[in-house]
Amino acid sequence: MTDRTSGEPPATGAKGPDELRRQIERTRSELGDTVEELAGKMDVKGRARARAADLRDKAGAMTVQLRSSAAQAGHTVHDRATHAGHKVQDKAVKSGHKVQDRTLQAGHVTQGKASQTSAALERRAERSVPRPARPLVLAAVRHPRPALIVGAALAAVVVVSWRYPKK
Repeated sequence: MTDRTSGEPPATGAKGPDELRRQIERTRSELGDTVEELAGKMDVKGRARARAADLRDKAGAMTVQLRSSAAQAGHTVHDRATHAGHKVQDKAVKSGHKVQDRTLQAGHVTQGKASQTSAALERRAERSVPRPARPLVLAAVRHPRPALIVGAALAAVVVVSWRYPKK
């Protein structure tokens, strides 16, 4: 067989046994290469395995790249969330101080009004309560809790005596 792609003119014949042997060896070598190429093309399993190995390598590289990108995105999100959390915390502290100031102010206002009401009740008690009961009423106005307890106890005694009279 001759190689028509090499650009050499086709051999017309051998000029001796040695040259004939060289042509036979060259033809065998070319034929062996051609057979190997054809066998490689016909080996579908081998080509599929090679392609699968290539795709596995590409997928592995993509996995590494995606993991790296995901880790970087995770760090970015974490940093932004931390920054936003600090902002919210600062605003909450400022709002908390405002609320605390308003609460204190409302407490002072309430305390002032309670003092005014207490003073008004004391003035009324001094004017309208009879002289013998006046110190008791003024004490009840200044300290209402004990007066309420004593009043509740007296009410209970009255209800019990009314409900269960002695026979």
